[in-house]
Amino acid sequence: MRTHLPQDVVEHAIQVIGVARPIVETVSRRDRDLGSQLRRALSSVALNLAEGLGTEGGNARLRFETARGSLNEARAALRVAAAWGYVSEESAREVLEPLRLLGGRVFGLARR
Repeated sequence: MRTHLPQDVVEHAIQVIGVARPIVETVSRRDRDLGSQLRRALSSVALNLAEGLGTEGGNARLRFETARGSLNEARAALRVAAAWGYVSEESAREVLEPLRLLGGRVFGLARR
């Protein structure tokens, strides 16, 4: 369940990781490097959001911007995995849509 409170965005990111986990495992079996990069990007989103919520001012904005960059990296990695045939387009969409929703929240935090 997702709420619109800023602190809940970390929980939202962790839920997205849970949705993505089976795909990350599949990608890792076919391409260890791409799987690792995807795993690190998804983890970075949650960790940078948590760090940003624990800091103030410009430092918080930098963490939120980093989270947004990692989110875009994860989206691209999923698309690359689908392009290589490691996962189906449909499977990738099952993670891309939750990432899109999370991205809107991260964008809002980065612009505060």
